[in-house]
Amino acid sequence: QVQLMESGGGLVQSGGSLKLSCVAPRVIYWISRMGWYRQVPGKQRELVAEITTSNTTNYADSAKGRFTISRDNAKNTVYLQMNSLKPEDTAAYYCNSVGIGNYWGKGTLVTVSS
Repeated sequence: QVQLMESGGGLVQSGGSLKLSCVAPRVIYWISRMGWYRQVPGKQRELVAEITTSNTTNYADSAKGRFTISRDNAKNTVYLQMNSLKPEDTAAYYCNSVGIGNYWGKGTLVTVSS
């Protein structure tokens, strides 16, 4: 079973920063578009940012200018650097890979206090 392992969530004050990490199995990482999604209770999961194997990136409007997605090929890891965090960024953040299949991590909780 494919496992994507997220880490880096936590509690931060408004205006602060967090860096999320997602480690994927090597065979998945190298052929997949990797992304970060987020979800709050009662709402649909939404795309935050995604990055292709050629490092083309795409961001939700809410993330542009504040969040940066990147890949570390040596570590099979995708990062989401989140700066200038706002209370409305509070959500469970999920790592996703799309390649030979569509896989999700279990999520990491980000809480931004005002």
